[in-house]
Amino acid sequence: MLNINFIRENPEKIKKGVADKGGDPAIVDRVLKVDATRRQLIAEIEKWRGERNKLGKADIEQGKKIKEVLRRLEPDLKAVAEELKNLLYEIPNPAAEDVPVGKDESENVVLRKWGKPKKFAFKPKDHVELGEALGVIDIKTAAKVSGTRLGYLMGGAAFLEFALVQHVFNILADEKILKTIADKVKKGYSSKPFIPVVPPVFIKPEVYVRMARLSPETEIERYFLPRDNQYLIGSAEHTLGSIHLDEVLNEKDLPIRYLGFSTCFRREAGAYGKDTRGILRVHQFDKIEMESFTTPQNGDLEQEFIVAIQEYLMQGLEIPYQVVKICTGDMGGPDYRQMDINAWLPGQDCYRETHTSDYMTDYQSRRLNTRVRVKSGGTQFVYMNDATAFAIGRTVIAILENYQQKDGSVLVPKALQKYCGFAKISPRK
Repeated sequence: MLNINFIRENPEKIKKGVADKGGDPAIVDRVLKVDATRRQLIAEIEKWRGERNKLGKADIEQGKKIKEVLRRLEPDLKAVAEELKNLLYEIPNPAAEDVPVGKDESENVVLRKWGKPKKFAFKPKDHVELGEALGVIDIKTAAKVSGTRLGYLMGGAAFLEFALVQHVFNILADEKILKTIADKVKKGYSSKPFIPVVPPVFIKPEVYVRMARLSPETEIERYFLPRDNQYLIGSAEHTLGSIHLDEVLNEKDLPIRYLGFSTCFRREAGAYGKDTRGILRVHQFDKIEMESFTTPQNGDLEQEFIVAIQEYLMQGLEIPYQVVKICTGDMGGPDYRQMDINAWLPGQDCYRETHTSDYMTDYQSRRLNTRVRVKSGGTQFVYMNDATAFAIGRTVIAILENYQQKDGSVLVPKALQKYCGFAKISPRK
């Protein structure tokens, strides 16, 4: 949510920000109109309260009249304030100036690439062929038992999942490694470790809304449990980002960084008919997510640091990737800047998204009322970042396809072998 004062002072800038993200700029005029009504009501109520305070004890009749006026005006103010809040919720976070303006993913910008896609002496298989031959991915049984867009990870793939979890938890808890990464972003930048978390996968509707991840437009993508009046989360970010709901943090404690592992649930209704093969786009998947809270001064640096972590993790697996700056039409409403990492998938002969980094400034924290008490006095809203450490299913896909061998086996990346206990996944006999 944006500061109403900022909207008043920069209406044209906000209109452009709305339009750049594919919204209707007229929402800004509606906000300003309702805001004017709200301010008029506040002024009138304050005037009548002032009159009431001036009255003597003998002026009972006039006191009753003022009380009646206030009885009518105060509910009006409450209703208008609620209307304004709902309208403010509809305005997206304007993108940073360095974000490319574009209508969809075709206008995203590749910033850099790492690693060269391997040239195979045979025609590489995709993860579905490999998974079935190795007995590590079972989509047919999942369809029979649970429905479409689901799958069983079995055997070697299950070992890979928990190897990835242990690998990233160890790295992001290691201050020496994080210092090496942080110093490349800015010498002396905070290398404070991430706190490991297994968060709830249930979230209250009102908290989901305050996280700016539930709206009339996105509700269809979420799984709702009517009997319990709860949603299942679409990412650990949703219950990590709200962990300091209505709290005031101390500046000396920032940055606060969390690393959450959770199962995620997405209906993928907006992607109907897209990526239906395999486990690339499914309704249930596991993911390791980073979430951080910083001072406003360090918000941009924190995103750079997080992207550097993502690249470190991908380089550790020796999987070729590209870093992409997402354009306005392809980024989320709360995002100020979004960066993606796309891994090379030989089975598809293209790069596909495996990581996202979302920088929200104070857009979420304003809704969540998460503030920091600063040394100079007073409080400010914290700045928030969230990002993928590993989307397990997609990373397993990238490993299977990049490490496949001519005999049908798949090598385990060196970084994960100590967690798996083996160096190769062989076909079933």
